[in-house]
Amino acid sequence: MKRLKNEASSVRRFKLSYILLGLAAFYLVLICVKFPEFLESAKVLSSDDADVAIDVEGDGVESSTSGFHNNVREYVQVTPREEDNEAFAHKEPRKLHYGRITAAILKRQSMERNLSILDRMADEAWNLGSKAWEELDKYEEKGIEMNSIHEGKPESCPSWVSSSGAQLAKKDHMMLLPCGLSAGSSVTLIGTPHYAHHEYVPQLSRAGDALVLVSQFMIELQGLKSVVGEDPPKILHLNPRIRGDWSRRPVIEHNTCYRMQWGTAHRCDGLPSKYDDDMFVDGYLRCEKWMRNDIVDTRESKIFSWFDRFIGRAKKPEVTWPFPFVEGRMFVLTIRAGIDGYHINVGGRHVTSFPYRTGFTLEDATGLAIRGDVDIHSVYATSLPTSHPSFSPQRVLDFSEKWKSPPLPQNHIQLFIGVLSATNHFAERMAIRKTWMRASAIKSSDVAVRFFVALNPRKELNSILKKEADYFGDIVVVHFIDRYELVVLKTIAICEYGVQNVTAAYIMKCDDDTFIRIDAVLREIQRVPPRRPLYMGNLNLLHRPLRTGKWAVTFEEWPEDVYPPYANGPGYIITSDIAKHIISQYRNRSLRIFKMEDVSMGMWVENYNSSTPVQYSHNWKFCQYGCMEDYFTAHYQSPRQMFCLWNNLLKGKAHCCNF
Repeated sequence: MKRLKNEASSVRRFKLSYILLGLAAFYLVLICVKFPEFLESAKVLSSDDADVAIDVEGDGVESSTSGFHNNVREYVQVTPREEDNEAFAHKEPRKLHYGRITAAILKRQSMERNLSILDRMADEAWNLGSKAWEELDKYEEKGIEMNSIHEGKPESCPSWVSSSGAQLAKKDHMMLLPCGLSAGSSVTLIGTPHYAHHEYVPQLSRAGDALVLVSQFMIELQGLKSVVGEDPPKILHLNPRIRGDWSRRPVIEHNTCYRMQWGTAHRCDGLPSKYDDDMFVDGYLRCEKWMRNDIVDTRESKIFSWFDRFIGRAKKPEVTWPFPFVEGRMFVLTIRAGIDGYHINVGGRHVTSFPYRTGFTLEDATGLAIRGDVDIHSVYATSLPTSHPSFSPQRVLDFSEKWKSPPLPQNHIQLFIGVLSATNHFAERMAIRKTWMRASAIKSSDVAVRFFVALNPRKELNSILKKEADYFGDIVVVHFIDRYELVVLKTIAICEYGVQNVTAAYIMKCDDDTFIRIDAVLREIQRVPPRRPLYMGNLNLLHRPLRTGKWAVTFEEWPEDVYPPYANGPGYIITSDIAKHIISQYRNRSLRIFKMEDVSMGMWVENYNSSTPVQYSHNWKFCQYGCMEDYFTAHYQSPRQMFCLWNNLLKGKAHCCNF
């Protein structure tokens, strides 16, 4: 028995040693898993900011972002004023009493948990923008053939291009037209329309026939996309609808689209155009006739036909062709650029013509896009130009001393205007410099104007932008990669610049396709008594977010049923105290950011209004769409229209140029 007892005690000691070894192994595994987090915390704590709080740093600026004062570069030597810095000083933030390691870990977890999709997108854009700016310096140091661009030497392009259907499919049904088009250029497509398929149309659900047969395709001549997330301009939109649309008859629709705003559609439905001068394009009718089952030609009545044969009068033969597109049948379509417009031929016959529209030039048509119910077999583009003016910025940018921007005024000014612009909008900025930026209020230093431009993924465009900014001195480069969803960051930059680099009573935001009557805007501001902070523009009330479609807003992005009152983005005005509030909220990361910048401004003003009453001022003359007589601002104005509007103002007339 004694031997058995000794054996049992040895077994217990053996099992205990295994348990201790197992615990030690588990502890080592745990250390290996948590060691990277410990190193990261130690790295955070090794930096200079010794006092770590969860919400804000000691200087009131988030440590995860360096703020716009580090990310915005302006090519005029301007420093914030001392009195502005004193007025804009932040209060000492409240410290949370955690240990250094605990505070750093909690801060990191809090930031990761609270970042929205838009915040993450913005952080990524800032990082990519900083890298793009650093790479730009290296890019210029390498001396890559940039002199040909800066000096206005045209880049050589092929006179013809072609693509097979398989090649086109690999490129998302897009074909590059390197230097655009010119008069005499033509694009020929060989394709076969699909057979019709059923589509559900919600608008017809009440009529009980929501399923309709559809067979249609779109052929578009497109310009360069200026901002990621924004559709490129459609210089020509050609849309044959074989099974028709609401008219229930085959139709061919033509249109244009600039900055995601469609023009007036031009439709051909089988009825010939009237024989008026306005209905001819280079001598061709806008719409040719084709067979329609719903039209009975009275000239073909039996009585008149018998009478003509009786008197022996010969009848001139008239041929009416069917609709040029048939499901499952191959077609050959040619788009030819004429003097006054585009001419569309199908199967060798002229079908329609579409006149050029103001603001859309042939050389801008640098891409061909084909979408819809069609199989493309091949595409040929011939008689193409071999150079492009946009590849020679001197043909767009007028490097003359008289267009340089004067230095920022040292005294207080009435109005600061921040113009949102895209990297490759050289023509738009040049048009503004030559038109409404020549207003007397700007020359007398009552008003200052700056362009706010983010960076482009293309290095050569950023290089040209830098040269433009260096010369004219009126561009503020915001160091992030431009995206449509992040335009709101430029608006924040305008607010910061307006309160730190200039002393302006009012700050106005507009787009680079907005024409401003500065004298009229100043009179409108002075008409409002300066009793309270001001928010002025074309106000929208009780607008609801769209939950479906292209402009859909998810409930995560905007959970509320309606938007706050907000002024349309093409042109609105706030007072400097509202701008200071926005920058203060942004710096402590309490500013809510939404992808629609005009709605964001309305949200920020509403937040400020909860503590300080704000005076809302509405006027339709801050035009959202196009232009109206006696306007304050006109939107969607091409460079040509801006020159026309300016010439009208010089004549003393505030007339629109809606050709």
